[in-house]
Amino acid sequence: MRKVWMLALAQGLALGGCAAENAPLPKAPVPAQYAVTESLTPLTWREFFADARLQRLIALALNENRDLRIAVLNAQAARGALSVARGAQLPTLEAQGGFTSAQTAGGGFGGFRYDQFSGQIALTSFEIDLFGRLRAQSRAAFDRYLASEAGRRASELTVVGAVAQAYVAERLAQEQWQLTSSTLADWRVSLDLTRRLHDAGQASGSDLAQAEGLVRQAEADLAQRQREREVAAHALSLAVGAPLPADLPAPIGLMLASMPDHLGAGLPSDLLTRRPDIMQAEYNLRAAQADVNAARAAFFPRLSLTGALGAVSPGLSGLFSGANKAWNYAPAVSMPLFPYTALRGNLAQAKAQQGIAVANYEKAIQTAFAEVADGISAQQTYGPQIKAQGAAADAADRRVNLSKLRYQAGVDSRLELLDAQRSAYSARQTLLTTRAGALLGMIGLYRALGSI
Repeated sequence: MRKVWMLALAQGLALGGCAAENAPLPKAPVPAQYAVTESLTPLTWREFFADARLQRLIALALNENRDLRIAVLNAQAARGALSVARGAQLPTLEAQGGFTSAQTAGGGFGGFRYDQFSGQIALTSFEIDLFGRLRAQSRAAFDRYLASEAGRRASELTVVGAVAQAYVAERLAQEQWQLTSSTLADWRVSLDLTRRLHDAGQASGSDLAQAEGLVRQAEADLAQRQREREVAAHALSLAVGAPLPADLPAPIGLMLASMPDHLGAGLPSDLLTRRPDIMQAEYNLRAAQADVNAARAAFFPRLSLTGALGAVSPGLSGLFSGANKAWNYAPAVSMPLFPYTALRGNLAQAKAQQGIAVANYEKAIQTAFAEVADGISAQQTYGPQIKAQGAAADAADRRVNLSKLRYQAGVDSRLELLDAQRSAYSARQTLLTTRAGALLGMIGLYRALGSI
């Protein structure tokens, strides 16, 4: 039996020695490098977003967004749990005082009264952590606190990105509504002219029908754009977490919006240390590893100690004199026997949670690398697309001007002019959508790189 206890003690001390050490992280399941690797200069969101209106909305969101509030409160709760776990490793001292008075019945011999005063400093059930169970629990609580702090920063990054993306969507809806509204006004003037020409016998019924069709289609588009504008405004207000202030700075048009059109992705190793969601997953994984160590340590005996140092005296005035000192201590050892099945279940559960944490860590890395790759593709392809679409829109505008001249000269039909106007309208709508896509792509890359 003595050999068995010595073996358990040796194993437990070895376990306790490694309880606080970090196990190696799993290899990242991603390519060794990006398609492009360049130096990465971190930018704050104020440096990245130059639009004063957007800056005001982001600042408001960082104060008002409910998801961010929850993340901050989770970090505070984790800090409290860490204090509790660390406190379990320290002895608890209590100051105690008491007074006892006893009186016996008189009978034939007279009564007897006894008074006793006591005061002591007591050590209450202090566990001597030979096998590292408390250290592992404390390490798990510390890693969960770090995970909550990383989660708070991840929430900040999410809020900044969500507000910026909602802002671009709101600007797109507003500018498309403005384009549709101005186009509808032009086409209504054209329809009125066509009606007068038709009444004078200088325009065909086909020309009139075509002009009416364009106006009705533009009216339908305007109703759609109005709906999109209202929905986008609601989404922006939700992302901010508060009603939009009435005194916001004037917006900057999508085609004039200033935002870096290129961001270096840096090395893949930079991403692992910059993305707060990856760091959160890593700390959660380390906490799960510490939980496994704590579950293993629960199989070994626990050594606890209670004791007190104080004084006992029949008189309060002499309570702390040297002759009245009193002390006691009570070491105890507990060894799990019948709960062995429950302990094995706890260990199995901890190992399963560790496996889940590994999968979440790997998924966070894969997601991050995919988002960076998408952002790099966006910044490489949107530039040429916008240039080509802008040239197409300019060409469509030139066609409208030429068609007007040719129509006035009697060379082209009214149908040709209407078709040119419809093509120019569509080209301008597409250019706005493409520009918004480019801005969203840069916001996505900024967010994917873990900047804040």
